[in-house]
Amino acid sequence: MQDSEPTASGPGPAASGARPLLPEPLRRLAAWCVLVLLVSGVVYVGIRLCDEFRAAVVPVLLALLGTALLGPLHRRLVKAGVRRSVAAGLTCVAVVAVVGGAVYIVVAALIDTGDEIVASLRDAARGISAHFGAAGTSLDDVASNARKLLGKFGGSAASGVISGVSVVGETIAMAVLALLLVFFFLRDSDQAAGTLRALAPRGSADTLEAMARRAFHAVEGFMRGTTFIALIDSLCITVGLLVLDVPGAAGLGALVFVGAYIPYLGAFISGAVAVLVALADRGFVIALWALGIVIAVQVLEGHVLQPVIQSRTVQMHPAVVMVAITAGASVAGVLGMLLAVPLTAAAFGVLRELRSRYGEQEPPASGES
Repeated sequence: MQDSEPTASGPGPAASGARPLLPEPLRRLAAWCVLVLLVSGVVYVGIRLCDEFRAAVVPVLLALLGTALLGPLHRRLVKAGVRRSVAAGLTCVAVVAVVGGAVYIVVAALIDTGDEIVASLRDAARGISAHFGAAGTSLDDVASNARKLLGKFGGSAASGVISGVSVVGETIAMAVLALLLVFFFLRDSDQAAGTLRALAPRGSADTLEAMARRAFHAVEGFMRGTTFIALIDSLCITVGLLVLDVPGAAGLGALVFVGAYIPYLGAFISGAVAVLVALADRGFVIALWALGIVIAVQVLEGHVLQPVIQSRTVQMHPAVVMVAITAGASVAGVLGMLLAVPLTAAAFGVLRELRSRYGEQEPPASGES
């Protein structure tokens, strides 16, 4: 009798269907919290590893962006009958020529118009000093000493460069490695799918290939669309500044082109610089006209160019873009700002592919029950 009592009382609570300690909504919330913590931990470890091996990771990322941008040119050369290796070499040579020419134009424009910009700032400071007395005189002193301050800054920068030759060498090495990787990625792009399928676990090759294609398609659309939009923005603003006779219009237009690769923030900074230069050299009325041109170009970009060019490939809310840029800047500075949006676009592409494959399987299952 004593042995039978535990067996009778033991299964009692389980058989009575005792309710769990936590209700169903709290258990789901706990599960989501655990998932978010795990994903955050994996992302953090991945970022730390990328930072430790940035000399190898950064060239790979830059090469992927370059491959996404130059892929259409390489494919056209291959369709024209050029061998893949020769087409990849010609594409890389074209990249070196275009990038080198763009850097030369930007530097030459800034050097040629630097004196005009400094002189216009000095004149503006003198005009302010005529209205505000001592406060304006101090601004005049700052403007008159601009060359001396720039000289001191240049000297300190030069000494920093001399003391950090390893950093310069590392940068050059990463640029050369990225260019070589672009060549190999373009030449062997037809073998990428087969290699990925061979490395994929059993049963997941189709899904992994689809995810990779969706991510690369998103990055490719972002790079091509951003380049086209940057070209239109820079041309419109350059023409507008030339019409207003603002000094340094070519350099400011080049700055707008480079800044367009950082969505929203780059356009805001480059447009603000153009308006300030117009204010310093041509006065308040011309500055208002320059501001109107910048706003008109931004409206054209936001309401026409962005929806038409990038809506089919990169569909991200502006808030997501701003958060990605901020996170990229906190992790890797300017380089992180440049890489944040295309990497986020790739991640969104992967999520859309997973959602299209697995998100639609739940309704039939619930309908059957």
